[in-house]
Amino acid sequence: MTAVVAELPNAAAVRRRVTTVLDDFLERKTRTATQLRMPAEVTQCLRDFLAVGGKRLRPLLCVTGWQAAGGHGTPQALIRTAASLEMFHTFCLIHDDIMDSSNSRRGTPTVHRRLAHHHRHGRSAPAAERVGTSGAILIGDLALAWSDELLHTAGLTPRQLRVVLPLIDDMRSEVMYGQYLDVTAAARPTADVEQAMRIVRYKTAKYTVERPLHIGAALAGAPLVVREALSAYALPVGEAFQLRDDLLGVFGTPELTGKPSLDDLREGKRTMLVTLALQRADARQRRVLHSLLGIPSLEEAGAERIREVLIASGARDEVEGMINALGAQALRVLETSPFSPGATDHLRQLTDALLARAS
Repeated sequence: MTAVVAELPNAAAVRRRVTTVLDDFLERKTRTATQLRMPAEVTQCLRDFLAVGGKRLRPLLCVTGWQAAGGHGTPQALIRTAASLEMFHTFCLIHDDIMDSSNSRRGTPTVHRRLAHHHRHGRSAPAAERVGTSGAILIGDLALAWSDELLHTAGLTPRQLRVVLPLIDDMRSEVMYGQYLDVTAAARPTADVEQAMRIVRYKTAKYTVERPLHIGAALAGAPLVVREALSAYALPVGEAFQLRDDLLGVFGTPELTGKPSLDDLREGKRTMLVTLALQRADARQRRVLHSLLGIPSLEEAGAERIREVLIASGARDEVEGMINALGAQALRVLETSPFSPGATDHLRQLTDALLARAS
């Protein structure tokens, strides 16, 4: 089966349209909050969060899934659905930053840190931090609720909504399980590569790449062969994307990544990078990892000792090899895929950009 050829829309144009939908939606929410005399910082935090950085990757993949399945043009209902995915992603990131105790995201203070500063007047530092954390949880919850509102007011047909809702439900459950596996693994040092890859698949690969592609394709009425091909492409790309993120989290520079380079090490995340190092390290190297990983007060000197083990054990090189192999696997899928030529070209370019990224 060959999908109908359709011209893939310009990625920058898609990003602009998605951003416009989000801006207009939050502007309406701001007016409503003003009328009800609700705190202005609630919607302002979301507006500022969405305005700073963000690749709009999931919306772009949603539109690409539509095109891959032969969808014509870029109807507004598709853009609004794509925007709902970005709002859901905002919910995930706000809560993720709380769980990781992160101070910055995209080069600016995280929502819970910003709210703690906002509510500092007249409170002790611990009290302000509690207010900031509680407020950020609630703002994240609002982003989750508003992602639903965006979806249900997108203008989808009853058939489209019927086929998309189960995919949305699956996506949400998968990423929550992935996050739970990630959080609980941090307290249990392990060299279990299979478990580490399971976290990668559910925390990132399915949520970031596979489900957005599926959702866009479902809106276009994709047959089973297209959905299966999208999964065959998406899972290795998504896994490679997370592995690259793990490398950047330890070896990247904050100026490029927008996040401190010590966060993952201080939290003791059991990434594939750390898992492979634990598996291959000698006794001295394991002592370094066990004594320093997960120390909240870890400083740069200790982090550098961890990095030396990650390099000397061969873990960093092996993760790079895994990224290259997964990328090659995904590109092979595109050689025989039933996608439109425009979507295939875009996915090929996207693969190269994601796996070679520096931020």
